[in-house]
Amino acid sequence: MITIAGAGLAGLASAYELAKRGASVTIFERAEKPGENSVARFAGGMLAPYCERESAEENVITLGCKAADWWAEVTPVTRHGTLVVAPPRDQAELTRFARRTSHFDEVDGQVIPQIEPALEGRFERGLFFKEEAHLDPRQALVDLTKAVEKLGVEIRYGTDAPSQVDLNCTAMAAGLPDLRAVRGEMAVLQCPEVELSRVIRLIHPRMPLYLVPRTDGLFMIGGTMVESNSDRPPTLRSLTEMMSAAFAIHPAFAEASVVEIGAGLRPAFPDNLPRLVERNGVLHLNGLYRHGFLLAPAMAQQAADQLLSETCK
Repeated sequence: MITIAGAGLAGLASAYELAKRGASVTIFERAEKPGENSVARFAGGMLAPYCERESAEENVITLGCKAADWWAEVTPVTRHGTLVVAPPRDQAELTRFARRTSHFDEVDGQVIPQIEPALEGRFERGLFFKEEAHLDPRQALVDLTKAVEKLGVEIRYGTDAPSQVDLNCTAMAAGLPDLRAVRGEMAVLQCPEVELSRVIRLIHPRMPLYLVPRTDGLFMIGGTMVESNSDRPPTLRSLTEMMSAAFAIHPAFAEASVVEIGAGLRPAFPDNLPRLVERNGVLHLNGLYRHGFLLAPAMAQQAADQLLSETCK
């Protein structure tokens, strides 16, 4: 039997990979119910390897290019791409974004409304990453939990993991050297007046901002990256930036209802890439940073490979 500490995104993804290969798996989760302590519930759910290359290493593409197919096995995935836009004053930043990325089409003010009719007349230039996708993070966690349980994985909620497990997926609680917290803040808006079908990224001089459509007129907006281990609610500065970005994308967001705000601490190593680390006889999967849903599948596969190869020795 393989034991895992943590039933968050990394722990569930690893359990899924292990169980698919016939392993018997038990997960220990301190929270009393699914997803209660998972930072993934504040994620955007963007499966956007090519956009993420703008501020990350090439490994993000290598590890994340098949994430959409992996997730489609367990939860609905929207494959409508990503549209990156910028106001007139930030066109130089859009050019820089284009230089650092690939797999996009340059679109102008005539093509943008064909992609997103609600944005007619809003932007003169954009980058369309048509191969990218997104999902609903909270629904994905629910569906992944059901998938692992269907495969026979036992999840023991409200239970501290023993000191010695096979795989530790407890994020910041793992206490690994060099691991730091990067704070991300988000808000959920309800605005039935706006219809968007794909992720919109707005080039911003101070932070990358994204707007992700959900169902029933809901939109998640986020993107802040603050080097902080504070788990307090979002700051007024961050909320002001996010709300002004939503208004810049479409003026109807000025009348949107703010349904939820939240902040989560994302674990990251100095290079902002995830790692498999062996420490005191325990394998750790950690450091998913802002790329959790994008990189968890590939990292879970690597963790399963390593654990099963050790079991077979």
